[in-house]
Amino acid sequence: MSTSPATILQLDGVGLRYGDAAPVLHDLDLALEAGSFHFLSGPTGAGKTSLLRILSLSLPTTSGSMRLFERDISGLDRAGLAALRQRIGVVFQDFRLLEHLSAFDNVALPLRINGADEDETARFVADMLGWLGLGDKLDARPEDLSMGQRQMICIARAVVGKPRLLLADEPTSNIDSKNAVRLMNLFIQMHKLGTTVVLATHSRTLMERYPYPVLELRAGRLHPARRPPAARAAETVETARPSPDSDDD
Repeated sequence: MSTSPATILQLDGVGLRYGDAAPVLHDLDLALEAGSFHFLSGPTGAGKTSLLRILSLSLPTTSGSMRLFERDISGLDRAGLAALRQRIGVVFQDFRLLEHLSAFDNVALPLRINGADEDETARFVADMLGWLGLGDKLDARPEDLSMGQRQMICIARAVVGKPRLLLADEPTSNIDSKNAVRLMNLFIQMHKLGTTVVLATHSRTLMERYPYPVLELRAGRLHPARRPPAARAAETVETARPSPDSDDD
């Protein structure tokens, strides 16, 4: 498989197994163009979460090769991998919020790690949390938030640094339909700004509502991208994203 200049991520024959257990992923070939948007679908146990962990550089492959941002990750040391991770936003199913930090500080963390100006960080994070309906939760700790609110904090943290690659694992599973539309609009805005988006979901309704190609995992094998048969144009909401000055599923 050849790499084109527009390819942001490429897998060649990637496999994964845990210890001596049967392989979880088998011979995956995948090339994602910069700025593309894909759903990742498949039944529970198909390997979606494991694949997202590989793409986010939090889990090494056991076979095959992977290139990310035009770098062969097999030749990178810990510092090199850490530098690439700063260009990736991840929405985890289990949130992974820091319990000792407020909602505001959890979202601000990626910007602070990247050395952003503190005044700009404060304005941007407050605006984003306000847009998400969490303007009165800036000082709340994760334990004081509902599951849906934690989900939105996790999403805000993933997108706040405008990553080049956004990986979302069931991002709408804990929120109501109104906020699901709002969050999908946020992901679409990120996509339009050039972010490559991979969104894992079980929701047929979501895939049918938004006309993006679907990558399907079945029994650890990846099938070619397809369009949902009933796909129709995504609805928009009046508010856009504020802009700044496992379990194996």
